[in-house]
Amino acid sequence: MLEAKNTQRAIVRIGYDGRVHKQFLGPKAMERFENECRVLKFLEERDCPFVPRLLGSDPKTLEIITSNCGARVEHLGEARIKEIFEELEGYGVRHDDAFLRNITYRSSDGRFCIIDFEFSTILDTPLPVRGVDPEANDQAALAQAMRSRVNVAWSAMSHSGSFRSNNEDRFLGVLSTRQSVRYLGNTGSISTDQGDVIFAVADGMGGEQSGELAGKIAIDELTRMLPKAQALNDRLLLDTYPQILKELFCSIHKELNRIGFDVHCRNMGSTLTVVWVHGGLAMFAHIGDTRLYRLYRAEGESTYPMKMVQVSEDHTFVGWLRRTGQINERQARFHPRKNVLSRALGAGHQIIEPQIGAFILSAGEKLVLCSDGVIDGLWDHAIRELVCESSSDGQHKPLAQRLVLTAVSESGRDNTTAIVVELSG
Repeated sequence: MLEAKNTQRAIVRIGYDGRVHKQFLGPKAMERFENECRVLKFLEERDCPFVPRLLGSDPKTLEIITSNCGARVEHLGEARIKEIFEELEGYGVRHDDAFLRNITYRSSDGRFCIIDFEFSTILDTPLPVRGVDPEANDQAALAQAMRSRVNVAWSAMSHSGSFRSNNEDRFLGVLSTRQSVRYLGNTGSISTDQGDVIFAVADGMGGEQSGELAGKIAIDELTRMLPKAQALNDRLLLDTYPQILKELFCSIHKELNRIGFDVHCRNMGSTLTVVWVHGGLAMFAHIGDTRLYRLYRAEGESTYPMKMVQVSEDHTFVGWLRRTGQINERQARFHPRKNVLSRALGAGHQIIEPQIGAFILSAGEKLVLCSDGVIDGLWDHAIRELVCESSSDGQHKPLAQRLVLTAVSESGRDNTTAIVVELSG
């Protein structure tokens, strides 16, 4: 075995099979051994995806065997480090040694992980909810949703804004079957028994014309890759959709970085938000500060206004501050670093880590995909009102057009794009 660490507190060796062997030494060794075993079992019960799995333990030798979470990370920004440990607290554990030395990178799925739980505390918190819908934790419910059918109506619009001559935003709507891909227009409706429906919004960056090219590459690569998944049956798709979406984003990322070596395309990159509707299940992947909102009514609340939840996470330091409750929406909007991305495709980033998830769709709910131009012009409550309320001008504009034109009239400083999806039984 390869010795990876030898200190007064522990000896860590890596076996030839990749498993990690850790023997506790020194003061309070038994206490630290028991605590790490307890915490790792707790996190496994909560299905935390970015920590080691406890494979074995021996209280006589004070040794544990865990799965391997990759290589230690040498450099990472303080904000990102804090964000990773904050995510752990969402699973009910506070790491009491929350420093870079306890973060690794797992190349198999491109994920930052946390290790060494001898100094950590189990918190009194509820079980985490994946995505938005508590049903999304139930594999049987997800599988059943895949076999159901929903009607999908949509509208889409993109506008360069009031001050820019070029438009670096891109949007996409396609119907994908095993035989073909059909592009959808700016408005329309379709049933998911005809195939999978895919929507996406990308916001390119890089200056001059490279931002437009970045957005185009992201959309083109998406169109090329996703139909391959049509050959999978529902069970395999449910098991593999996270990897499919991860590989899609990695492919776009590599292509953008490859072209980014050209002097005219330096720092070319893109944000991207994708929603993939299969039957009655919505799978999504996201990176950057484009957004995905979900508007729905809880069971038994048919007479109440629709709730709106931001499904996607803004991959900015300011977005993290807001998610953790340190600032509110107003403070986020006027923060000087609101547009500084911590994650994006291309743009010189070496590692990407998209947000990936799924939720079950219900009749009557709506989805909104939009670029940051919409957010710059509209508060969250205004987005909800424009999407939910009847048109006051009597012209009954498509919902996406209503969003985009209102946002441009309120701000217009950036390209502005939106797709609004309405679901019915």
